[in-house]
Amino acid sequence: MIKSNVAGTTGYTEALNKFIEATLSIDFTLLHQDFISFIPKSPSRILDLGAGTGKDASALSAMSHSVTAIEPCEALLKAGKKLYSDRAIHWIQDSLPHLQYLDPELKFDFILASAVWHHLSPSEQHLALIKVSHFLEKNGIFALSLRNGPAGAGTCIFPTHTAKVVERAEQRGLKTLLILENQPSILPGKELITWSRLVFQKI
Repeated sequence: MIKSNVAGTTGYTEALNKFIEATLSIDFTLLHQDFISFIPKSPSRILDLGAGTGKDASALSAMSHSVTAIEPCEALLKAGKKLYSDRAIHWIQDSLPHLQYLDPELKFDFILASAVWHHLSPSEQHLALIKVSHFLEKNGIFALSLRNGPAGAGTCIFPTHTAKVVERAEQRGLKTLLILENQPSILPGKELITWSRLVFQKI
């Protein structure tokens, strides 16, 4: 079990209830409408990086997928286990970019990193892409959302750059399938937040 002092988790424990409320208000299909067509149709192995309270992991599990949820913040992980105790989600307290507690022999058909990348420093973002490529099956899909704007519940943030992510992903054998930039937040009061949504395939 890792310690809960991962820099990117700063602020979430203090804003736990508010963050959970906001998370539960978001419809999975609406939030990930650009990713839906890339999610495997048949039961597959899925990795949710930075799973938070497990809202996405739960939705993916309900599609009959085998879901591993990685979350570094102990408070969020405990909340997720309680909220979705009826789902067969394999929870691991771990963090990008190293994923030291995830079995290195595992391979996944679909990896999701939603609202995570901005909590990684530029060097960590680069290392995280290397790690994601390692854990993807050949022809596997990596769906990534990039956040830019002022801090929210998580106060340790860094800028994200779509072009740089695409360049580095392709250097790691990930083919770009989708680029959507400057997407607005679906939450009220987040007018200063913009998102990019990217999809890659391991070749």
